[in-house]
Amino acid sequence: MSDAYIYDAVRSPRGKGRKDGALHEVTAVRLSSEVLNALKERNGLEGHAVEDVIWGNVTQVMEQGGCLARTAVLASDLDESIPGLAINRFCASGMEAVNLAANQVKGGAGEAYIAGGVEMMGRVAMGSDGAAIAVDPSVAMKTYFVPQGISADIIATEYGFNRDQADALAVESQKRAAEAWEDKRFAKSIIEVKDQNGLTILDHDEYMRPGTDMQALGSLNPSFQQMGEVMPGFDAVAKLKYPHLEKINHIHHAGNSSGIVDGSAGVLIGSKEFGEKWGLKPRARIRQTCKIGTDPTIMLTGPVPATQKILADSGMEIGDIDLFEVNEAFASVVLRFMQAFDVDPALVNPNGGSIAMGHPLGATGAIIIGTLLDEMERTDKETGLATLCIASGMGAATIIERV
Repeated sequence: MSDAYIYDAVRSPRGKGRKDGALHEVTAVRLSSEVLNALKERNGLEGHAVEDVIWGNVTQVMEQGGCLARTAVLASDLDESIPGLAINRFCASGMEAVNLAANQVKGGAGEAYIAGGVEMMGRVAMGSDGAAIAVDPSVAMKTYFVPQGISADIIATEYGFNRDQADALAVESQKRAAEAWEDKRFAKSIIEVKDQNGLTILDHDEYMRPGTDMQALGSLNPSFQQMGEVMPGFDAVAKLKYPHLEKINHIHHAGNSSGIVDGSAGVLIGSKEFGEKWGLKPRARIRQTCKIGTDPTIMLTGPVPATQKILADSGMEIGDIDLFEVNEAFASVVLRFMQAFDVDPALVNPNGGSIAMGHPLGATGAIIIGTLLDEMERTDKETGLATLCIASGMGAATIIERV
């Protein structure tokens, strides 16, 4: 079995995901093709250089439907002989694309892949695909379905996190993201998005609010309290599943939850022979990948069992990991991860996360792998773990090692 290496990782800046956002007029296909073009140009790829483009995106309707991966290849400068595969593992779609590509390389099914994803949340509304898990009563009732915000509040209630802890994590995320941008820590991976005249539209994550403090967050009302306590009353559903919880503590709001944004990211993955053929030096080895199913109601606890599984599968312990990227879907997700493994908060999302910069669903998994690699190189660390919670109760993780 061959090793799979990361040769390059790029991403677009994350746009606001609103009509006044810089990327609002940019389609999912176009933003994806810009990422593909950047990987092609940066690495001097020609012809059928990669076996496939595996592209994650969650809401696969309208401009994000119809095998977006293949459409993006055809819209890009890649050779038409390269096919495309669109995949959906909700918030981990970009990571799953990378993991699938790595395991294909390891298994000998092609020497190289481009993997990643996209989500244009300002153009294709989250949930507009009418997912059965939420709308089909035969499934929703069986699984005690509640929206993710309620799930995040269930985690806070179950594991004892309060509003101040969640807000403090959010303030720290904003602070770290601002420092990272000021220090140009994302410069190796960021590509500028240009208009059709070649003028730069966006060159930074525009969702950030660097001046965020505890006082500002303290003025925000809980986002999910009404839907939990009044209509449609999801707290009652949660208490049917978890009767030991007398009351759901609603601590999450727009300031300590991930931002709705636009974005895309891609990773070039290949064998040792691929690098030798194209004169490329590998930056990291993908040591292990994993995915796992979890309780679909509390839903967002997946990073904990996924990390337990990937460490066991690779014969490692939590202390063997130098840096962590844990997607900040909601503050309680990261708080639970740090509580479960008793890890130093300084090692988790050192450059901020999705609370500060936003969470373009299909792209985030690839984004955090690239961010992790950049930070490992910057701080001369050897081993990193990236993980995400996933809708409907799943988790995914990737361990990378520098070479």
